[in-house]
Amino acid sequence: MRHLAWVFLALFFVVSPCAAGSPAKPGPKDKCPVCGMFVNKYPEWLAQIRLKDSKIFFFDGAKDMFKFLSQPKKYIPDTDPKDVREIYVTDYYSLESIDGKTAFYVIGSNVYGPMGKELIPFRKEEDAKEFLRDHGGKRIVRFQEVTPDILRELD
Repeated sequence: MRHLAWVFLALFFVVSPCAAGSPAKPGPKDKCPVCGMFVNKYPEWLAQIRLKDSKIFFFDGAKDMFKFLSQPKKYIPDTDPKDVREIYVTDYYSLESIDGKTAFYVIGSNVYGPMGKELIPFRKEEDAKEFLRDHGGKRIVRFQEVTPDILRELD
């Protein structure tokens, strides 16, 4: 049943357009709802989700963001995945916020984020391929390919 919910969630994000907007900046008291870390300390790893009601959740990396997306009610009980409007991650090389749904993610590299093994996001596939070669990554995945099994491998 969990796997079916994950498939539905992935399909929703693939077919729903990301509303045009700009990423927010976290304040000194903003915490990751998954691990409780203060995200302001890790701007180079920042990920965020904005809901339709403009509520924003910040994460200390793409891995925790995907954990949240796979089970949002576990972390914020009144959160509905259908209410997600925008998803941003930080491009590893440029440190710019990019659309999390169109990013390329390298998994299994020798580069660690604040919570250890991480999905390393890139705007351009060429950058992801270069990083994969330079840092011993296992493979490149797209947003809709990130599964609970991949997240468990990273923990």
